[in-house]
Amino acid sequence: MSLGLIIIPTYNEKANIERLAHAVFSIDAPFSILVVDDGSPDGTGQVVKDLIQTYPNRLHLLERKEKMGLGRAYIDGFQWALARDYSYIFEMDADFSHNPNDLLRLYNACSQDGYEVAVGSRYVTGVNVVNWPMSRVLLSWIASKYVRWVTGLSLHDTTAGFVCYKRKVLETISLDKIKFIGYAFQIEMKYKAHLLGFSITEIPVVFTDRTHGESKLSKGIISEAIFGVMAMKLKRIIKQLDL
Repeated sequence: MSLGLIIIPTYNEKANIERLAHAVFSIDAPFSILVVDDGSPDGTGQVVKDLIQTYPNRLHLLERKEKMGLGRAYIDGFQWALARDYSYIFEMDADFSHNPNDLLRLYNACSQDGYEVAVGSRYVTGVNVVNWPMSRVLLSWIASKYVRWVTGLSLHDTTAGFVCYKRKVLETISLDKIKFIGYAFQIEMKYKAHLLGFSITEIPVVFTDRTHGESKLSKGIISEAIFGVMAMKLKRIIKQLDL
């Protein structure tokens, strides 16, 4: 039986998704994959459908008709997972910026060490980022510092998108009340898990920028993170933040 489900949102990731699936399934661990594809015009969804023949019962595809945001993709994936019997649910990028071999380290932090959320952290032991321009490294690092200052979270990498959740965390958070759709979604999930009393740890990982495909980062996503975090904190202060 598969205990862990790795949710991978995709949009135009044809160049990466097959290699990533092979890499994940080469790991000696009880993992399955759910690809949440937003109607990729490059045929990513069809690649996954063809690959399902090779990995029946381990590789799954949830198709959406259009781009609806990273956060919504993960929420749909979480709800898909909770309708089944997975004990550990992961977030992971499709572009190999997250090393598949680190999945086991996140898994062990939750399954053996007793944590309820394990975050693959770029900054807990310095700055572990490869192939990013210095401007983007500074933007990401400053963003995490800003979030720590506003929210009081002790995490060094608050915007990380490489995460393992124990099932009960996602069962407890009101997923239908999650507001953010961009990278601020990652902050909101960690903040609400913290407020609900779940134990969170950071596992140091090396983040390597994509070599195939295009980044999905935009000015709108950055704006959502900057102003949305402050709004979320204010709602917490006036006790109007839905958990």
